[in-house]
Amino acid sequence: MSADLSDPISLRLPVEMLKSIERVAEASDRTRSWVIVRALRRYLATEGADILAVIEGRAQIAAGKFRDMDEVLDEIDQIVQARQGSIS
Repeated sequence: MSADLSDPISLRLPVEMLKSIERVAEASDRTRSWVIVRALRRYLATEGADILAVIEGRAQIAAGKFRDMDEVLDEIDQIVQARQGSIS
């Protein structure tokens, strides 16, 4: 599986971090780039994804695509009441 690659980028890292990356790369028979890309993918799947979700949510609010929390809670109450009525 071949990924589309960007142009090379320059990145400065703390010396100790680079040493750790190099040790992991050597131990796993991978390149430093492979280790760094894997670490960035993990970041983007967790903390980065949270940040992107906030950005998307703000964009939706700005576009008027949202529901008032009181309306949502009222709808939930109606669903619960209807289910309780069908159980009795």
